[in-house]
Order: sequence, then C-alpha cells, then structure tokens
Amino acid sequence: MKLSEKEWIVLEELWAGEGATLGELAQALYPKTGWNKNTVLTYLTRMEAKGMVSYIKEGYPRRYLAALSREECLFKERNRFLNQVYKGSTKDLIAAFLQEKPITEQERDELRRLLDEMEV
Repeated sequence: MKLSEKEWIVLEELWAGEGATLGELAQALYPKTGWNKNTVLTYLTRMEAKGMVSYIKEGYPRRYLAALSREECLFKERNRFLNQVYKGSTKDLIAAFLQEKPITEQERDELRRLLDEMEV
C-alpha cells in the first residue's frame, strides 16, 4: 500500500493525538493545508475504504483513528522504496546515500556498532 502525501498528512495528525473528530481534524489541518471540513471528510472516507482510518461507532460526533501505526506505514514505505528503486538491495541503497552525503566519524562508528549488534 502506497500512501499519498495527503494521506500522510491526515495520518500524522491522527497519530499525534488520541484520534480526532471531523471538526477537530479540519481545524488542525487547515493551517497546513487550507482544507475545509468537506475536503477532510472526503479524505477520511477514502482512507477508511482503504483500511487506513477507522472511527469509533458509539457517540456523536464520530472520533476518527488511524487504523495503521506509524511504524507499519514507515516499514511499508521503506520496503516499497527499496524494492521499486533499488530492486531490494539494501547495500545499493546505503551505498547511494553514503556517496551522496558522507557521514561523520561518529555516525560511521554508530553504524558499525549497529551492524555488529545485528550480526549481519
């Protein structure tokens, strides 16, 4: 599942709290996006159909929640990117990053420590 930039924006806001009503979400998103309530509801409806968002059925108004954890989404996005761009090669991905933006000696030492701990 690939999340669009706008879906990330909605989920980030839902992850930041304990979910939100449509009004709360529209109010929180407006300064960043300029979206009105109808636009936010459209995104919520589409995202619910995709299984990204759920809502609490009791009470009014509905309280929307992220149906996916941030960690789940990050994992899926990393894997999608790795497979699409680097054909699944973690080595090629890391090499490309290191060639484009060298790391400090401290970062290199931390990376070595992480690799040693992982017994790679």
